[in-house]
Amino acid sequence: MVKNTPLPKGTIIPDHIAVVLDGNGRWARSRNLPVTKGHEYGAKALKSVMDAARNWGVHTLTIWGWSTENWKRPPAEKRKIFSLIKHTLLNELKTAKREGIRFHHIGRRDRLPNDLLECIKKVENETSKNTKYILNVALDYGGRDEILRAVKKIVTDEIPVEKIDEELFSTYLDTADQPYPYPDLFIRTSGEQRTSGFLPWQSVYAEFYFEPDHLPDMTPEKLKTAILDYSRRRRRFGAKDKVKHFKFKPAVTANLEVNWWRLRKIPYGTRFRDYVIAHLQEQYGLSKKLAVKAASMMIEAVLNGDKSKWQKSLQNLKKFYRLIKDELKMAFEPSLAASLELKLWQGGDKADDIQSAGEIEDLAKNYYSEVYRISKFQATKIAHLRMLATIERNRAEAEAGGGDLHWVKAYEYLNKYYSALKDRIA
Repeated sequence: MVKNTPLPKGTIIPDHIAVVLDGNGRWARSRNLPVTKGHEYGAKALKSVMDAARNWGVHTLTIWGWSTENWKRPPAEKRKIFSLIKHTLLNELKTAKREGIRFHHIGRRDRLPNDLLECIKKVENETSKNTKYILNVALDYGGRDEILRAVKKIVTDEIPVEKIDEELFSTYLDTADQPYPYPDLFIRTSGEQRTSGFLPWQSVYAEFYFEPDHLPDMTPEKLKTAILDYSRRRRRFGAKDKVKHFKFKPAVTANLEVNWWRLRKIPYGTRFRDYVIAHLQEQYGLSKKLAVKAASMMIEAVLNGDKSKWQKSLQNLKKFYRLIKDELKMAFEPSLAASLELKLWQGGDKADDIQSAGEIEDLAKNYYSEVYRISKFQATKIAHLRMLATIERNRAEAEAGGGDLHWVKAYEYLNKYYSALKDRIA
């Protein structure tokens, strides 16, 4: 198995990832290729994703290869898909035996072609003793159908109504007796944002991630992005959040930061240091003593923020984030947070350029996701408001006479940014 790039230290790996394979046909048609070619390239992409998932320690992977509704497809396409599934299963059998993967089919069996059914039985039987990983392949699967089959089995077994509860019902589902029957992360490719009834019972607390690209363009790096996004989320399971709650006042914090910004080109005076201290006290709720200590690290990072001193700036930022993490008991990785913020600093002066702005805004999403443990989707509005504030800062600094109007706009966007941030993390 090819080794993929390592995940950052502290990444929370999902025990179970469920994947809806989507977009093969659209990928092929957009390239003027037969739909069957889309399925071929999709199968290759899936192979790389399955290998990467195991490499990163994902125990259970469930992939949806054929739904109960897919029977409506043209005969030639059905034959091609079934042939690819059979070929993939037989090719993966050697890997499964070597790496301890247990193969398990979920879904109906009565309508599948006989040769494919025999292949499924062979792979299941020859991997039944494996325990290191589980690969669930959903073929002729539908979520409603699974629940109906479970109900019919319960009726057939004449289970008394008073004994039927969630625990018993789960034992009649296709994922019964698995160590991780419930997906932690649910991924759908091709930009479609619906579940289509995939694992409805099991996925009630799954975190959803919608990959915009079609399956043939899915790569281990894109899976890595999905896992990192999952790792940053605060999963509550109906209980109270355990993370530190921020009590800063958005208007006060925005005003302090604007004053800091206005002095950033001449950061040697006492007033700049005072604004940094006050800002850190307000935003993070630090004591005066800790704010002074944190401010010294932040100011050193700012002072060294030119091309010849980026590495020294990075070291100071790491110290700053270690202090913040230790004091507030936050879950981010200091090295990653520092690296992301440094890249934001490096790109901030180019925010007026449309292409650069898009790249910086996406970088900002990663930064806020990492530091505040929210998804990239949740960080979208926050990152956009921050970018607008940065653009106004740049315009103010470039304008002769001080750019007072742009500083006012920068404050307004920062106020909205801190309001949105607090609304998301409070």
